[in-house]
Amino acid sequence: LAPWVPVVGLEIHAQISSNSKLFSGSQVQFAAPPNSLVSFFDASLPGTLPVLNRRCVEAAVMTGLALNCSINKKSLFDRKHYFYADLPAGYQITQQRVPIAVNGSLSYSLCIDSKMSQMVTKTVRIKQIQLEQDSGKSLHDDTRSQTLVDLNRAGVGLMEVVMEPDMCCGEEAAAAVRELQLILQTLGSSQAVMAEGQLRVDANVSVHRPGEPYGVRTEVKNINSIRFLAKAVDYEIQRQIEELENGGTILNETRAFDSKLGCTVPMRDKEGKQDYRFMPEPNLPPLILYDAKSLPANMNHQQVINIDWIHERLPDLPSVKREKLVEQYGILPEHSFTLLNEDGLAEFYESVVKQTQMKPKKVIGWILNDLLSYLKQYSLTVKQSPVSSFLLADLLNLVEKKEISSSAAKRVLAELWKGEGKTPLEIVKEQKLELLQDQKELEQICQAVIDGQEKEVIMIVPG
Repeated sequence: LAPWVPVVGLEIHAQISSNSKLFSGSQVQFAAPPNSLVSFFDASLPGTLPVLNRRCVEAAVMTGLALNCSINKKSLFDRKHYFYADLPAGYQITQQRVPIAVNGSLSYSLCIDSKMSQMVTKTVRIKQIQLEQDSGKSLHDDTRSQTLVDLNRAGVGLMEVVMEPDMCCGEEAAAAVRELQLILQTLGSSQAVMAEGQLRVDANVSVHRPGEPYGVRTEVKNINSIRFLAKAVDYEIQRQIEELENGGTILNETRAFDSKLGCTVPMRDKEGKQDYRFMPEPNLPPLILYDAKSLPANMNHQQVINIDWIHERLPDLPSVKREKLVEQYGILPEHSFTLLNEDGLAEFYESVVKQTQMKPKKVIGWILNDLLSYLKQYSLTVKQSPVSSFLLADLLNLVEKKEISSSAAKRVLAELWKGEGKTPLEIVKEQKLELLQDQKELEQICQAVIDGQEKEVIMIVPG
């Protein structure tokens, strides 16, 4: 039989980087005291009405443009009903019928060999991006067998990015989400910190034989790290293949990834397909956006959002930054990926290059092999590095002027890493690491070594 074909599609919820919530004036702040950031609207008190947050709309438009989407000039809000303790209204306001952005694409790259030297670029289609509210958070207290609800997150603005099922393994899913994360952070539309729940991924996974229709899919919900995403997807693909080969069937169910066990576990089945009873949100008019052509002449600019204006102000996206790094410094494409994947590393590299006489191609080795391995060893970010770009440049200049060898420079770097405030030159002098340029002095040292080791010299010299 032909091998199985896995199919992976992702739905990603990104928390919009905004001071206040999507429809209320409550503040957005991670780890605030429970229920300290809840307005009457968030708690769904009768008679409260939603007011749309302009910043959230701009962030969604910006994200849509960066992902090559068509921006809908008219989009609609809907109510999605379900009953859960952390959803006080009994419904979520979302965009079911006409979302803000549709039909985009995201290009991402991954390595096809272990040496990181062969990069291949792939594209995943973006079906849509919609604006919606987040729900609150239920905290299950097992000792008292009760559930506590924190509504600080209720009503926080989310962008849901729905990808078409264009991927086939955990590595592809992880690479696509990492690229999306970098794009969101570059735009500033979401901080996308997974550890703080600002980027949550649901993965839909199915397998089928070539030429046959897609198999039954399962959904792995709320994956909160890129590493776990790759593991969850690959585990689920294997599990489904084994189940089918043993004559079993795949249930259309929702599963969760247990990171401690490294496997997915069933949460609830979707057999009785939940009826969300979608209806138009009666308290919000259609969201109307403009471009330069359709902008009404007498409109107050505070009241409208101009798509073209946002488009003109898009920053360089990661793919463009990488091309520029390769072009400007002659580094390898895979090195440009590593530079951008670590927050602040590209800026650090460029800063070192500006301050040193060493060729950019040589500097990259010091950054990626030496600096980065220290940072990883001590779990530090680039911004926390005890060795500044100025100090590293200083050290590399000593190597370039042939005042020290590169192995000596590695010893100096180890000293600098202690953060004792010494300069590279002071360390070199203290530890006598200078390269000797004086032929006579070198001969004297060699002679002294030979004189001091008479026995060994006699043994080596024949006769």
